[in-house]
Amino acid sequence: MRMSSVTLRTEAKRLGGFHRILHRYSQSLLTQVSQSSVCNRFHLVDARLARWLLMTNDRLGLPEFPLTQEFLSNMLGVRREGVSKAAGALQARKLIRYSRGVITILDRRGLEAKSCHCYGVIKAETDAYLN
Repeated sequence: MRMSSVTLRTEAKRLGGFHRILHRYSQSLLTQVSQSSVCNRFHLVDARLARWLLMTNDRLGLPEFPLTQEFLSNMLGVRREGVSKAAGALQARKLIRYSRGVITILDRRGLEAKSCHCYGVIKAETDAYLN
């Protein structure tokens, strides 16, 4: 679906359902960005990787997805070696399988336990926006 920017701005200015949806989306996105920034600053790479994998799984709805070490290193703010070590630790605990840029979540509950509390904050905000 497409909408011109003029129409989007006009509709966004009117109070109503569309206005509320845009406001909720903005709040949800701001919460996600803020919480992810705090998480990247204060939490260990293993927990941050677990959070990121859970968020990706939530959005795709699939247990397997392609993610390279380079992409993950950019998202987590660490070097590729850090991603390799963290992914190896999660794989050793049989929470994920990681091979040639493809990650498979094997134990979602275990991955949730390994993740920091930031995942729950982001998930609650996203769920509230979507419902």
